[in-house]
Amino acid sequence: MIEYKRKNFKPDFENLLKIIERKIPDRPTLFEFAMNDRVIGKLSDMALDNTTDRLASFKRLIDAFQNAGYDYTTISGWRTNTLAFPKGDIKKKASHSLNDGNIITDWESYHGYSWPDAESGDYYLYEKLKDYLPEGMKIITSSNGGVLENVIDLVGFENLSMMTMLDDELTTNIFNAVGSRLLKFYEIVAPFDTVGACIVNDDWGFKNQTMFEPAMLRRWVFPWHKKIVEAVHQAGKKAILHSCGQVQAVMNDIIDDMGFDAKHSFEDQITPVEQALELWGDRIAILGGIDMDFLARKSPREIQQRSKQLLEFQLAKGGYALGSGNSIPDYIPDENYLAMISTVNLLY
Repeated sequence: MIEYKRKNFKPDFENLLKIIERKIPDRPTLFEFAMNDRVIGKLSDMALDNTTDRLASFKRLIDAFQNAGYDYTTISGWRTNTLAFPKGDIKKKASHSLNDGNIITDWESYHGYSWPDAESGDYYLYEKLKDYLPEGMKIITSSNGGVLENVIDLVGFENLSMMTMLDDELTTNIFNAVGSRLLKFYEIVAPFDTVGACIVNDDWGFKNQTMFEPAMLRRWVFPWHKKIVEAVHQAGKKAILHSCGQVQAVMNDIIDDMGFDAKHSFEDQITPVEQALELWGDRIAILGGIDMDFLARKSPREIQQRSKQLLEFQLAKGGYALGSGNSIPDYIPDENYLAMISTVNLLY
């Protein structure tokens, strides 16, 4: 039986900050972007019964993250009633085309789109949760999708590829409409005392290359991320990039131009986390990295062995926190995820 709940665990967000600042932490440290509701229910001692308490699900999330041994809880944009871009009709299925559901195709549909008000929504919850966060614990928040992700959802991948060549002005307007609203979201949430850091989530890569040429990303996507990072830093918080895919061609942009403090999301077939630590560990903190396929298919013992090796590296050099390469979706066996996080018990 894997012992995974850490009942007497005392969160200390300062420990995670040491890792983000590439310093040696006081103890082994965990990092995760998101967990599925089944695992949250297993980790939490709180039942989520029928209730009118708007904060109940967030209290349960906090409880689960603390019991698992995290110094924070993530509150992702899709869990809140804050900024979201209305999308077209996409049928729910295991996978779908990046062209499905596109609703902005020309100037008429651009002007006809119901652009959301970034300042409206239940931002109060970031303040109200102060009463429920254990001492030493902070919130790490993220938006509901990123600049490129939301533009692709609204325009479609192939349509966007054509639009960048055929209508420069419309392309610019759409990116600015999305980017400016996401910037406002982070300008609102980053200053809350309960927020310790912000995840800026935006997938930029396929398996072998960036989704668009680096020049295109530098033209329309990266300038908004640079502004978002500046806003997060202005609030005295750290900015973590969560971006999937092959992004080696733009890592200098991520580190030197946009100024991200940490990078999350790694895949063994693209850049194994061990390699990422060698390539960039002295310039940016590396978070997570236990490959999703590895986490889904390997035995708990194999998962613990690899996790232990990574944690031992962290304790010796700093700048690394243990977690998955992406998140913990439903298809990850509970015992495998729990084997990964329980590794800290072997060293702490």
